[in-house]
Amino acid sequence: MSGERVLVTGGSGFIGAHCIVRLLDEGYRVRTTVRSLAREKDVRAMVSAGRAQAARGAGTADGGAGTADGGAGTADPGAGTADGGDALDFAVADLGADDGWAEAVAGCAYVLHVASPFPPGEPEHEDDLIVPARDGALRVLRAARDAGVERVVLTSSFGAVGYGHPQTDEPFTEETWTDVEGPGVSAYVKSKTLAERAAWEFAAREGRGTELVVVNPVGVFGPVLGPDYSASIALVRRLLDGGMPGVPRMYFAVVDVRDVADLHLLAMTSPAAAGERFVAAAGDVTSMREIAVLLKERLGADAARVPTRELPDWSVRAAGRVSSAASGTVPHLGTIRRTSSAKARRLLGWSPRSNEEAVLATAESLLRLGRE
Repeated sequence: MSGERVLVTGGSGFIGAHCIVRLLDEGYRVRTTVRSLAREKDVRAMVSAGRAQAARGAGTADGGAGTADGGAGTADPGAGTADGGDALDFAVADLGADDGWAEAVAGCAYVLHVASPFPPGEPEHEDDLIVPARDGALRVLRAARDAGVERVVLTSSFGAVGYGHPQTDEPFTEETWTDVEGPGVSAYVKSKTLAERAAWEFAAREGRGTELVVVNPVGVFGPVLGPDYSASIALVRRLLDGGMPGVPRMYFAVVDVRDVADLHLLAMTSPAAAGERFVAAAGDVTSMREIAVLLKERLGADAARVPTRELPDWSVRAAGRVSSAASGTVPHLGTIRRTSSAKARRLLGWSPRSNEEAVLATAESLLRLGRE
C-alpha cells in the first residue's frame, strides 16, 4: 500500500474527510476533489481534527473497534504532517461537468467515489437530484476506467436497498433493491438507487477491467470534524439544542462514520470484495426516543434540553403541514426497516462499533465543536 495514490471524491464532506484520515493513517497518498480550491484549508483542518481524535482514541471502547483484526488504525496518526502535508493533494472537479476528472484520477490505483448531492429538503423536481447523482457516478467511473484505475468503491446508501417495500420483520440485505415506484420514496432515495444501478450497468458493459464495489451505509453518525456533516448528525444537533418539543416515533439503523471509512478501505483492498455491495450497519434499529434517553443518561447537564417525550403521530403530521423539517419525518412514522451487515462481517471481517458508541461520539464531538 505504501505510496499508492487514492482519489477520494468529495473530501470536504463528512464521510469523505473520514476516508482521507483513514487512508493517510494507513500510508496511502490521497488526492481529493473539491469544487473550489478555497476548500483546501477546510479539508486540511478536518483531517487534522480527525487524526487528533484517532491519536487520543476518541469514542472507541478498545482502540481497535471497527477493524478487521483489531489492530488496523493503530498506525501512528501523528506520523508526518497532521493535515496530510504532501501526502494529500487537491483537484478541482464537479460532478456536473467533465472538466478536471481525467486529471483527478491520473496516477491513482483506487477511487473512493463518496461525493453525492444531498439537499436540505425535497427539490422542486426529482431530476435536480437524480441527474447529477447518476451522471456524476458515470463521469467518475468513466474517468477511472480510462486511467486504468484498479477498483472504484462507490458510496451508495441503504436508501438504494430497503425503501418502497411493504413493512416486514425480515432484514433487508444486499440482495434487495429499493422499488423507486413504491410508496414514500423520496427524490434522494431515487437518486441513490438509480445512480447505483447505472454504476453497476456501466461496470458490466464498459468497465474494461476496472472493478466496482459498493458500500450502502444506513444513518451515519460519529465524530464531527467540521461544519459539513450528515442529516443524521443534524438530528442529534437538534436534540441537544432542544429544537424539538418531543421526539417523533421514528426508527432507523445506525453506523459510525469511522466504521464506514474502515469498510471503504476493506472494500478497496480485499479480493473478496470485487463486484459486491455491502450494507454498513452497526446492528438492529434504534428509535429516536432511545437516542434521546441515551443522551440524557450519559451527557448530564449537556443534555438538559434533550426531549424524551414521544410525540403522537397526529401531532407530527399536523406540524408537517407547516414545517418542512417535520414534513420529512411524516412518511417514516412507525416504519421499521431492519437490515443486516452480516455479509461485510463474514467476507471482510468488518467489526463496527455499537449504536450507542456511534451516537455518543456524535454528541460529544458536537459539544466539543461548540466550545472551540
